[in-house]
Amino acid sequence: MAQTATATWPKAAPEEAERHAEGTVARTIEEQTAKLPSDIFLWSALGAVGASLYFELTGNIEKSHFIAFWVSPLLTLGVYNKLVKVMGSDRASR
Repeated sequence: MAQTATATWPKAAPEEAERHAEGTVARTIEEQTAKLPSDIFLWSALGAVGASLYFELTGNIEKSHFIAFWVSPLLTLGVYNKLVKVMGSDRASR
């Protein structure tokens, strides 16, 4: 019988967390991005999809494609933001 995965992330030992501690720049970026609500990136991506569709329908193909390229980075930033909130590099000090 196959084992099922647990719903929680495995907790890292404090020694491992200290060995992989982030620098001051990464810590500062995490502190600032953690202040933003995660859904702002989702709504921004949906807005980019809507704007891209608008430009596509109005015949501005180049603008449409340019704005369409924003969707993936916005969603990636949203995932990064969520991970920072859940598993930030400050786990050694928690």
